[in-house]
Amino acid sequence: MTETGPRPTLEAVAERAGVSRATVSRVVNGAHGVRDALAERVRRAVEELGYVPNHAARSLVTRRHQAVAVVAAEPETRVFADPYFAQQLRGISKELTAHDNQLVLLLTEGREDHARVGRYLAGGHVDGALVFSLHLHDPLPGLVRSAGVPTVFGGRPDWDDGRDDVVYVDSDNRGGARSAVHHLAGLGRTRIAHITGPLDQTSAADRLAGFRDVRPGAGPGLVARGDFTSGGGERAMRELLDRCPGLDAVFAANDLTAAGALRVLRERGRRVPDDVAVVGFDDMLPVAEQTDPPLTTVRQDIEGMGRLMARLLLRGLDRRAADATDFDAARTPTAAPPGVVLPTTLVHRSTA
Repeated sequence: MTETGPRPTLEAVAERAGVSRATVSRVVNGAHGVRDALAERVRRAVEELGYVPNHAARSLVTRRHQAVAVVAAEPETRVFADPYFAQQLRGISKELTAHDNQLVLLLTEGREDHARVGRYLAGGHVDGALVFSLHLHDPLPGLVRSAGVPTVFGGRPDWDDGRDDVVYVDSDNRGGARSAVHHLAGLGRTRIAHITGPLDQTSAADRLAGFRDVRPGAGPGLVARGDFTSGGGERAMRELLDRCPGLDAVFAANDLTAAGALRVLRERGRRVPDDVAVVGFDDMLPVAEQTDPPLTTVRQDIEGMGRLMARLLLRGLDRRAADATDFDAARTPTAAPPGVVLPTTLVHRSTA
């Protein structure tokens, strides 16, 4: 065969490896049930012949596109400016790439974007969807459900429609917040304030709940609303200092919020941690290690959450391809846990 000749076929690989065509197909498609020795012979024959699977032909049989939509319910400016999303997307991308799947990023900011995403998902372009950063009353869950694509959500869902098959990955936001506030109280701080995230997101609501678990008597003057941005942290910190100039500790809902709060404390002449101790949430190293002083914070495995979301989706898709007789009848990955909540840990640095 010359370089301009026909491309190697599945049958040619089977003949070279001395196995059946079905065995080659299972190995090439990553299916289980082939003995290691046979699988190695097939892989060697694939390499020797330069065989490249015809994904277009394969998709006609498997109805798989090897593509996954990643839907972030945030505007483009937020997604590309916040290192949290970069870490989560990195985890998703690593897992999808390891399984030869393409990532299709879809962002939503307004009603037109939601309609566009809904049409795209319903158009059969992707095998499944990973959806994160949802807000209260977000239409995305309904759009995804209407599109009929298997989905894994990032974060605890905030809707209750009687379904028990919603698959999601989250961190222990409430427990992590409790550990942060317990730590501040253990330092002898008695006037502990909290800067929240946007309370239409379950992560922020859960962190506020964790704060109140430890400080149930904290008055409304010790809670200021933020938005998970450094600018929001600055505004909330100024508000807190104006209302409660004697506060001696702050639990910020994320690291960007804490970074903004630290800038205002420095402007106001408050020493950290001597006058005011500060704890954040996330442990995003580009932020936490660069604050002045370095930030004590609650660590969640953001990249690991992304990888696990993708892994759960791909496992469900593999099971469906192997077991389901009607792919379109299934709506979510089968046999997957309804919710996985990953632990958090407190990372001690210099702010508390």
